[in-house]
Amino acid sequence: MTIKDNLSSSLEEVKGDEAWRMFRILSEFTEGFDKLSDLDFAVTIFGSARFKEENPYYKATVEIAQALAKEGFPIISGGGPGVMEAANRGAMDVDQVSVGLNIQLPEEQHPNPYQSVALNFRYFFARKVMFVKHSMGYVCMPGGFGTMDEFFEALTLMQTNRIYHVPLILYGTEFWQGLIDWMKKTLTQFETVSEIDFDLITLTDDIDEIVSVMKEHRIWKQKQIELAKKKQ
Repeated sequence: MTIKDNLSSSLEEVKGDEAWRMFRILSEFTEGFDKLSDLDFAVTIFGSARFKEENPYYKATVEIAQALAKEGFPIISGGGPGVMEAANRGAMDVDQVSVGLNIQLPEEQHPNPYQSVALNFRYFFARKVMFVKHSMGYVCMPGGFGTMDEFFEALTLMQTNRIYHVPLILYGTEFWQGLIDWMKKTLTQFETVSEIDFDLITLTDDIDEIVSVMKEHRIWKQKQIELAKKKQ
C-alpha cells in the first residue's frame, strides 16, 4: 500500500469518527458538570509536570495547597505529576477535597495518587471549561508551555470580561518577574494592552498573601451570592 493509500484510509476513518467524537465531547462536559456540581470556592493550582519531590517549587506547592485547604478551599489541579501532584497532595494531607482533571498525553501525564475526585479528559478545551467554571481563583507556579497556556487563557478571559474577575496569582518572582517586566515594557509600548490590565495579576513569594487574597475574594463572592438570592 502506498503513502497515498494510507492517507486516504486515515481520512476515511476520521470522517467516520466525527459523529462519535461529538458524543465523547458531550460526555466529558456532562461528567465534569455532574461530578463537580457541589464544589464551592475551589482554587486551581497550575504548574510544571516535571518538578520532582525535592524541587523547591514542589515543596512550596504542597505548603500553598495545605494552607488554602486548611481555610476550607478545595484544591483543583491538572491531576498529573510535578506541581499537580504537590497540589493534590497538600489538599489530601489536611483531608480537603482534592480534584484532579487528568488529560491524555503521549508524555509526562500520568494520574497522581492524591486525588479524592478524579476526572479524565481527552480534549483540552473540555478540561479548560472545568477549570474556569469551578475555580474561584488561580495560583500559577513556575511551569512550561502548558502552564503559560492556562495562565494566559485565564488572563484573556478576564481582560475581555468573558468571566468574572478572580484572583490570578503568580508564585515565584525569580521565575515570573522577567515575563511581567517584558509585558509591561513591550506590550504597553506597542499599545497592545493597557496598564490597567496588569491589575488582574498578583505576583508574590508570600504564601500568607495568597491565602489572604483568596479569603478576601471568597467573602466578596459570598456577598454577591447573597445579594443575588435576595433579588430572586
